[in-house]
Amino acid sequence: MTGGFDPARPNTARVYSHLLGGKDNFPPDRAEADLLLKIYPPLAEMVQENRAFIVEAVTWTASQGVGQFIDLGAGLPATPAVHQTAQAILPAARVAYVDRDPMVLSHARALLAGPGVAAVAADLCDPAAVLADQDLRAVINPAEPVCVILGAVLHFLDADAAREVTAGYARLIAPGSYVVISCAVYDDEALAKKLAAEYTAGQFINHTREDVTSFFTGLDLVGPGVTEAQTWRAWMPQPVLRHREGHVLAGLARRQA
Repeated sequence: MTGGFDPARPNTARVYSHLLGGKDNFPPDRAEADLLLKIYPPLAEMVQENRAFIVEAVTWTASQGVGQFIDLGAGLPATPAVHQTAQAILPAARVAYVDRDPMVLSHARALLAGPGVAAVAADLCDPAAVLADQDLRAVINPAEPVCVILGAVLHFLDADAAREVTAGYARLIAPGSYVVISCAVYDDEALAKKLAAEYTAGQFINHTREDVTSFFTGLDLVGPGVTEAQTWRAWMPQPVLRHREGHVLAGLARRQA
């Protein structure tokens, strides 16, 4: 979600990539990630759990017949990518990766190119501009159901801004569309403040579970509602929270007619 290219400063996408085991990062990114891991070692598990949730949510949504996906604040490419996951279910599925980080866009265009796939330079905080973008519309038809993914990005916005962003997409997407959200959340506020203070790549906001649930206002939550990313399954009736200070809270919701 950060603009500009400066290998001398930690960068949100590159820090996340290192935590995920990727190689597209620089010494300052690795140093920042390693410092965060010293403060809270399970952070590496949380990143893996978030990625697994995105794969699960995309797989389920594609199985419902939705063949369009918008990955907002997509970050550096990870395997399996959203289009690989979606196209494994629906070979004609189309995906737009949206980010404003030049390095992310460069890598996406080089590594994720293919039929029905676009890398879009846009700010996820402006839903109307994102959905009107010509590069996005080359592969996405907003008049048809689409799955909007906000994976591990809303904890960089305060709760009011996050609600405004998600409400914007919920209002503009077609009936039958889905919204996928995941956020890092810490039960221990002192731990959250310590992590936020050391996270120089960007701002981190520790939302409550109630905040994360409010991001889905106006949408119908699927399955367990907002729950632990690791345990989310569409068929689960109740949410499950692990006995751990840090969580990735996640959910998937549908816009009705």
